[in-house]
Amino acid sequence: MHVEYSGTGDPARSLALLWRTRERVSRSGDLGVDQIVRAAIDVADAEGLAALSMRRVAERLGVGTMSLYTHVPGKGELLDVMLDTVHGETPRPTDVPGGWRGRLDRIARDKWALYLRHPWLLQVATTRPPLGPQVTARYDYELRAVEGTGLTDLEMDAVVTLVDSYVHGAVRGAVEAAQATGRTGLTDQQWWHAHAPYLEKVMDPARFPTAARVGAAAGQEYQAATDPTRAFEFGLARVLDGIAALIADRCAGSPPPVTPR
Repeated sequence: MHVEYSGTGDPARSLALLWRTRERVSRSGDLGVDQIVRAAIDVADAEGLAALSMRRVAERLGVGTMSLYTHVPGKGELLDVMLDTVHGETPRPTDVPGGWRGRLDRIARDKWALYLRHPWLLQVATTRPPLGPQVTARYDYELRAVEGTGLTDLEMDAVVTLVDSYVHGAVRGAVEAAQATGRTGLTDQQWWHAHAPYLEKVMDPARFPTAARVGAAAGQEYQAATDPTRAFEFGLARVLDGIAALIADRCAGSPPPVTPR
């Protein structure tokens, strides 16, 4: 799979672009950063991250490639602004019912939807995240979801990271399933119905008793090998259960474990 890394651009230029501190003032109708970034996101959405280049973005805008460099230093900086921009799409309501659990549940579902809208996000390694205004605002919003629960600052950060990592891993199956339909011409149900009769002939229940029983029940229920959406729902509930246990410990006065240095 094609993978890009965020944070590869020049630090000063990337931050200036992310926070728009040095944006060239353009005449009405001229090319601008927002227009370039929107075109780049459209390219990645439609064709995948491997297709993204300054030249491809210029072609989509109908301009010369060199005209982009007046506004964006290069692809590394462009990718950071793309990431920051799409993270601004996730809503940040303040009236979510259900306390901290309801807030984290909403955050996870909004992220799930974001990945489905922009599958190329799964192709970007963000261990060095873009330090832009939208990513910062999202991080602040997510931390406030568990503010006042008794968790330490480091535990708050860990909880936010846990939810983000869970969604990132869980949504991959949903994205791959959606892409498989387009690339193979078969839905999951069509694929399952084509393979199930032959699997029944070769599968020996005596040799694989548990797999045969559970697999048959799951296949009958899902009409496919897996159900990514149902798996997401099940896993998210278990993640939130674990966070609830941690918060209960802190409310009961249990101190956080000491991490060896």
